Amino acid sequence: MTRRTTERVATVSGVGLHLGEQCTLTFVPAESGSGISFRRVDLPGKPSIRVELSEVASTERRTHLGDFVGDRAVHTVEHVLAAVVALGIDDLTIDIDGPEPPILDGSAEPFFRALKTAGVKSNGADAYVLTLAEPVRIIDGDSVYEAYPADKLKLDVTIEFDHPLIGRQSGVYDVDAAVFERELAPARTFGFVHEVDSLRAKGLIKGASTANAVVLDETGPVDATLRWNDEFVRHKALDILGDLALAGTRVQARIVALRPSHRGTVTLVREMVKVGTKTAAKGASKVATKEKRGYSIEEIMKVLPHRYPFLLVDRIIEIEERRIVGVKNVTINEPFFQGHFPGHPIMPGVLIVEAMAQVGGMLLMGPVEVPESKVVYFMSLDNVKFRKPVHPGDQVVFEVEVTQIRGPVCKMHGVGRVDGEVVVEADMAAMVRDR
Repeated sequence: MTRRTTERVATVSGVGLHLGEQCTLTFVPAESGSGISFRRVDLPGKPSIRVELSEVASTERRTHLGDFVGDRAVHTVEHVLAAVVALGIDDLTIDIDGPEPPILDGSAEPFFRALKTAGVKSNGADAYVLTLAEPVRIIDGDSVYEAYPADKLKLDVTIEFDHPLIGRQSGVYDVDAAVFERELAPARTFGFVHEVDSLRAKGLIKGASTANAVVLDETGPVDATLRWNDEFVRHKALDILGDLALAGTRVQARIVALRPSHRGTVTLVREMVKVGTKTAAKGASKVATKEKRGYSIEEIMKVLPHRYPFLLVDRIIEIEERRIVGVKNVTINEPFFQGHFPGHPIMPGVLIVEAMAQVGGMLLMGPVEVPESKVVYFMSLDNVKFRKPVHPGDQVVFEVEVTQIRGPVCKMHGVGRVDGEVVVEADMAAMVRDR
């Protein structure tokens, strides 16, 4: 199995579902190894937005990539990406002259048909797949997901809606191009009449109509006929498939989803990428999705400018391109315990966050060839939450992951745990500057 791209260019046009703007989308063959990306050809510089977890900006009623605020964004990408994933395409540039792909008939079938017309060809190098060695389970609100090791991609999806036409529906699909074309691609997006006003008040579904979505009133569809009685669960499976593209590689697992959502699927993909392995599809070689290596305290001191009593990182136990894990061992000999509740010693919250920021600084400084010439400045802290106190004798394990890079500014999300329980979390922004 080799990487794949399209043989020719293919184009579709129409109006977007949520933003209601006219748009032309063009599938363009891409070089081997380049991955999948959207290119906003209507904006100065034609900025690219890669299909990867770090580019996820919002998951409210659709998957939105790029910037949360600003023009560098593309909304409602899941139907397009479902067709791309189903055809096993690894490298593709998707030119788009607006902020949102056309909704067309509300399904993925027009995109699938356009890609088949363009033709799919080998792109040379080995394809890679994300596999699991052990099950993964996540709960996100009402959504529950489990992913299991498997020799192919399989979706087992169950939805529940308080509507007489839907109720509880389930479907199981061994996903390949033929099954997708026959069982999932024609399934249309759906919504409810009672939601219209609230969604439009949020600036959504501006382009929606009964021609491009199954709209349900209290008893059934408005001006539409269902393509299957269980079209609703089929479309939810289609959405899951599109969001799996965010793994940045093909996915090989059995995924069981109860009451799925875009946010839930993105959370699942993030966990699968964290614990899974990226394996050559031919089985000739295996490449771990994370490069496990660490830094001793001596090596940390060569990178960070901090010194006693403000060097708060004892060890880096794992580092990847966009993720790092570091350790702070808290002892009664810490100088701050002399004045911070000496009769009831608790590590100051600001110093817990400082320790987490230093771990994040190690991640940003990792690629710097001459670390003594640079310094990391933190620009903002948001959504800081202290969950439990930290006491002498605790070991705090900090996990910091890059969520977005734009120019010199890097945004990260950090979590600190003691014995597996979260004690702190925060969103941070920083940049590397000359000293």
